Amino acid sequence: MNIYEKPSHTNIKAIEKNFRTFILEKKHPCLMAKSVFKADNYHLKTYAEMNSSQTAKLLLEDLENYIVQYDFESNHFESFIAVFPNDSFEDEITFEKNLWHLLQLLHDHDDCAWDPAVSDDPNDSNFSFSIKGEAFYIIGLHPKSSRLARQSLHPTLVFNLHWQFEHLREMGSYSKVKKKIRKRDKKRQGSINPVLKDFGKDSETKQYSGRAVEKDWKCPFHTKSQLV
Repeated sequence: MNIYEKPSHTNIKAIEKNFRTFILEKKHPCLMAKSVFKADNYHLKTYAEMNSSQTAKLLLEDLENYIVQYDFESNHFESFIAVFPNDSFEDEITFEKNLWHLLQLLHDHDDCAWDPAVSDDPNDSNFSFSIKGEAFYIIGLHPKSSRLARQSLHPTLVFNLHWQFEHLREMGSYSKVKKKIRKRDKKRQGSINPVLKDFGKDSETKQYSGRAVEKDWKCPFHTKSQLV
């Protein structure tokens, strides 16, 4: 397959079916993910390869369209899911490097200012990744992940608007949902992901790839303002 050729409609349907099985039938601990899939409130797109400027441009356009159509007045949450069925990474570190390379490309092509509600410093505990002026929390999944909840069939990035988590807090549901998810994750894995921290307590960049990063790990991402 040409690196810029999208998977066929049939393959996309198979990928989507597999993802639904992974979330809804494999004891996945994330209740929010289950809710999103049960209600069909997700946008799943496939891309030829993660390590590509062309992919970054296409993904940025799709995310902008996703933001435009999002109903910020609703209590129903949505996720944007980017799947890379042609990619295969030998280990967690390789996946992590490609994840951050793609996020760097997304930022480099993004012509909008950083969401002022969050920090643009990846080392800051109030950092969240901004795309087209909206903050996102990003979840990386791939077959070689050490976390069962992250072991998707294909390398995948899930984009959740930061606004959704803040809205849960406003609704008084965030703490309850978080505790249930972590309890379910511990029951399935034997432990919760050691890098999980609440927003404002540590940089969420440590959570994106799903790998238990080292204590001295430094995020490779740089915003345009940091390079000036």
